[in-house]
Amino acid sequence: MSDLATRVYNHNFRIDPIVRSLLDTDFYKLLMAQMILRRHGDVAVTFGIHNRTHRVRIAEAVDAGELREQLDHARSLRLGRGEATWLRGNAFYGTRRILSAEFIAWFEEFRLPDYELAVRDGQYELSFHGSWLETTMWEVPALAILNELRSRATLRGMGRFDLQVLYARAMSRVWEKIERLRRLPDLSIADFGTRRRHGFLWQDWCVQAMQEGLGPHFTGTSNCLIAMRRELEAVGTNAHELPMVYAALSPDDAALARAPYDVLRDWQQDYEGNLLVALPDTYGTTGFLRDAPDWISAWTGIRIDSKDPIEGGEEVIAFWRQRGCDPREKLAIFSDGLDIDTIERIHAHFHGRMRIGYGWGTLLTNDFRGLVPDGRLDPISIVCKVSEANGHPTVKISDNPSKAQGPAAQVERYKRVFGVEEQAELPVVV
Repeated sequence: MSDLATRVYNHNFRIDPIVRSLLDTDFYKLLMAQMILRRHGDVAVTFGIHNRTHRVRIAEAVDAGELREQLDHARSLRLGRGEATWLRGNAFYGTRRILSAEFIAWFEEFRLPDYELAVRDGQYELSFHGSWLETTMWEVPALAILNELRSRATLRGMGRFDLQVLYARAMSRVWEKIERLRRLPDLSIADFGTRRRHGFLWQDWCVQAMQEGLGPHFTGTSNCLIAMRRELEAVGTNAHELPMVYAALSPDDAALARAPYDVLRDWQQDYEGNLLVALPDTYGTTGFLRDAPDWISAWTGIRIDSKDPIEGGEEVIAFWRQRGCDPREKLAIFSDGLDIDTIERIHAHFHGRMRIGYGWGTLLTNDFRGLVPDGRLDPISIVCKVSEANGHPTVKISDNPSKAQGPAAQVERYKRVFGVEEQAELPVVV
C-alpha cells in the first residue's frame, strides 16, 4: 500500500499524473459510449464544466498552466494491450463480451479530443465540442483532474508530518464509517467516487479499505482501472446524459415525452436484458413513473438519485406495487450525496421491504471536511454536463431544482411536457 503522505510530498508529474490510463474512468461511460457508437455516431455535442459551489473560485485555486499540462497528458493516453485484454476477457455482471469487439477496437485507437479553456469570474470555462462518442469520454477525467489539482494546490507546502497527520485523520474517518457500515444487515455497497475524488491514490486506498473492512458486502467500484488492479467488479449502468441528448434531438413534444423511454428501450435491446436499472429523475421521477410503459416494471430496479431518499424510495415501492410487482424482489440503488448517516437512515427505513444497494461517491473518496483551515479541502459540487446536441440545447429538470440546467424557455417547455409541478429545493453538498 502506498505511503500517501510521502507520495503527496514528493509529487512529480512524470510519476504522478492525475489520469494515468483511459481506464481511469467510470464503467458507465464505456457502456454508454458503446451504445452511442452503435446508434448515434453522427451526433455532435458540447460538454462543459460547471462549478455549483460558487463560493470556491476554482480558477484562483488551480493554476491554468498545470491544468493544461494535465489535460494534455490525458490526451496523450492510449489503451494499453493488457487493458484491452482485460476488457475482452473479463466478465462484467456475470456476462462475458458485454463490450463488443467493435467497441474495443474503437477504444484501442481512441484518444481524447481537444478542449477549450477560458476563465470567467474566478471559474474555469472548460468545454469539449465534437462527436458525442468522443466528447463523452472527457467527463470523468476532466472532473478528476480539476478536483485533484485543487487538492494538490491546498497541500502544496505542507510538511511531511502535517501530511502524515492529515492522512491519518482522514483514514480514521473512513474506517469509522466502515465500522458503522458493518452493523447494517444485508449491506450491498459500491464505490462511485471517481469524478470528485481527492486524488487517484486516495480513491485506491478507500477501495482497499472497503475491501478489507466489508468483504463480500463491498460489491465493487465504478472505476475501471481500480477494478482491474484490485480484481473487483466494475459497476455502473447509465446516466442522465442519455435522456438529455435523446430529448434534445426530439422533433416535437410527443417525441420529447417518449425520449426517456426510448433510451431505456434501446438500452434493453443493446444489452440483451442485462444491466436493467432505470434512472428516472432527469425530468422528474413522479412523471416518469406515472407514464412508464409496463415493460419498465419488469426491469431489475431503479436508481434513486436526486430526490429525498425516503420519499423517492416510497415512490418506487408504490410504483412496483401498482404494476403488480413484489418490491422485495426489486432493487433500489441510492446514490445522491450519500454519507454514513444517510445510509443508516435509508437502511433502517427500507431494509426488508426491497433489495437495497448504495453507490457511495464523494463522501467516501473526498471527505476531508474540516481537516484544514477555511474548508480548503472540503469537497465541492462540480459537474461536467452535456449542454448542446446537434445545435439544440439540452435540459435537465431533476427532482431537485437546484440541479436543473438549460435555457429558461426550454425548461418551462419540458416541465409542461413532463407534467412537472412545484418542486422543493434540496441542498446540493456534493
